[in-house]
Amino acid sequence: VCALVFLEGLLSGAAPVEMFLIAVSLAVAAVPEGLPAVVTVTLALGMREMIRRHALIRRLASVETLGSTTVICADKTGTLTQNVMTVTRIWADGLTIQVTDEQGDGAFRLDGRPINLRDYPAAATALWVATLANDAVMERTQNTASGYRLVGDPTETALLVAAAKVGTSREELESAYPRIGEVPFDSSRKRMTTVHRVVAPEPEDISPFYDATAKGWEVAVSKGAADILLDLCTHYQTMQGERRELTEEVRARILQANQALSEGALRVLGLAYRVKPEGFDSQKPEEIERELTFVGLVGMIDPPRPEVKPALQLARRAGIRTMMITGDYAQTARAIAQEIGLIGPDDPVCSGSELEAMGDTELDRVVRTTQVYARVSPEHKLRIVEALQRNGHIVAMTGDGVNDAPALKRADIGVAMGIAGTDVAKEAADMVLTDDNYASIVAAVEQGRIIYANIRKFVYYLLSCNLAEIMVIFLAILANLSSPLTAIQLLWLNLITDGAPALALGVEKGEPDIMEQPPRPPKEPVINRPMWAGIAVQTVAITAAVLGAYLLGLRHFADIPAMAHTMAFVTLSGSELLRAFTARSERRSLFEIGLLSNKSMFYAVAASLVLLLAVVYVPFLQPVFNTAPLGWAQWEVVLPLLLVPSVVAELNKWIMRIRTH
Repeated sequence: VCALVFLEGLLSGAAPVEMFLIAVSLAVAAVPEGLPAVVTVTLALGMREMIRRHALIRRLASVETLGSTTVICADKTGTLTQNVMTVTRIWADGLTIQVTDEQGDGAFRLDGRPINLRDYPAAATALWVATLANDAVMERTQNTASGYRLVGDPTETALLVAAAKVGTSREELESAYPRIGEVPFDSSRKRMTTVHRVVAPEPEDISPFYDATAKGWEVAVSKGAADILLDLCTHYQTMQGERRELTEEVRARILQANQALSEGALRVLGLAYRVKPEGFDSQKPEEIERELTFVGLVGMIDPPRPEVKPALQLARRAGIRTMMITGDYAQTARAIAQEIGLIGPDDPVCSGSELEAMGDTELDRVVRTTQVYARVSPEHKLRIVEALQRNGHIVAMTGDGVNDAPALKRADIGVAMGIAGTDVAKEAADMVLTDDNYASIVAAVEQGRIIYANIRKFVYYLLSCNLAEIMVIFLAILANLSSPLTAIQLLWLNLITDGAPALALGVEKGEPDIMEQPPRPPKEPVINRPMWAGIAVQTVAITAAVLGAYLLGLRHFADIPAMAHTMAFVTLSGSELLRAFTARSERRSLFEIGLLSNKSMFYAVAASLVLLLAVVYVPFLQPVFNTAPLGWAQWEVVLPLLLVPSVVAELNKWIMRIRTH
């Protein structure tokens, strides 16, 4: 286009050097060279805001993807819940014992009355197993009200707190039963086992040993998913401490108790042990974890985060589905999901075993309607992500373990936990939550939408202004007129309109209804059809206003050198600066969002206006910029014309709102 302007000027008889300078200046003005800097600054400021909202973005490209997210797949524990476990129930041999917040005699209750847990050997042994098969630490300190500090996994620390209420600790038990081996927890095995040597059994402790007969023996203690652990058991311990064969009737009773606790939104662990007088010959899990004696169940509550429910509702209004994916039992998952409003009482819950039996076609159908997945493995997470993507969704997936890395990589947005997450998970993720909170994901999506919307706004602003500059020069020369703007005026215009106001658009706070809009289609370009229409309208409006000012200047003030050029220059510059205010929203009126709600924009436009007026009224700058001071007669012409593009922009938004509704 600039080459055409140059040739057109030569054909109309203009001086070649003058036309060359104008063409080059027009090329500089037309190219939004400030765009990369503005985009970078906007992304940087947006990412700083995300960090304030506890979301650390590891890849800049993920910011754009966040705005298109249609599904958030979230872990239950720690993400939707507080990950502050508290043991509230101990089940052993048919009795359910309540664990309270009290200390001493009131810590354990049966049917509402306080009890001494040591009078119920099976329940006491359950805590013995839970304390030994444990890697958490309870440190004594003077800095907390409780007098101790917990270090380790929340599930394991909750078990230590429960054991402390019966007057024992891991340190005391491990001095009497030192650990000599371990089969660590694994997400596929869903259990943990430690091996101990019986060194100093005491009748007063909570172990199943009542005298020194077992001294020198070895014992394996296991905790894990009750249904899986039960399959490894051949015996169970009665409340009186006797070891009896595990019949089908007793097995069914244990599973029924497990289900009842799970339906109460409790996380349930099974506890078992195996005594080996001659010691274990092998450290292989299959040799240790067999012929176990089942002791009991512990139920822990992990309440939902209070901020999750409103965040869930906000995501729903934004057109984003939330799916709970957990390793807990289906009953526990359902109870928590209903409590936070994720599903209703009749909505389905898909288990890992059901998912395992599904083919890809059936899974593609299931993920369209099912919101909650229980007893899943990391491999199932990967399949769920792929099924959602085959359905056209943009998926954000959370994870914290090493085995979650493939699902995090495969998801459009991999979200790792900053507190509980492993380094492998963080490396595989696009975003890291510094507070492990679901609400932070929704906040990051909102901020991602704001960043993308702001980028659209200043692209819209820059292109509409730059195209208008080209059309002003092109049409004037086509009409056999001299160029309305000189080369230096074009460059100064480019400086004062493409810099500070564009940056100010990048720090817009976001429109109030940004989370009321559906997710942006991932293949939609930054400049979509409505924006192209708006750019065309603005180009016409600015071009008409500037050429109108130029023609009126030539007609009425031809006796004053450079007056017509100055009127065109001021009209173009002023209209573009005022246009920056209307570009702050693509749909909402300027009066609705507030003229001064973005103070950065006000200061940017004010500074640019000062620079504009300086080249018009400062005497020693006038010959440099080929300007003449405007009087009231000229301002009476210029002021209405420089308002035209802003008025047209507001009318265009009004028409868009009418069409939308």
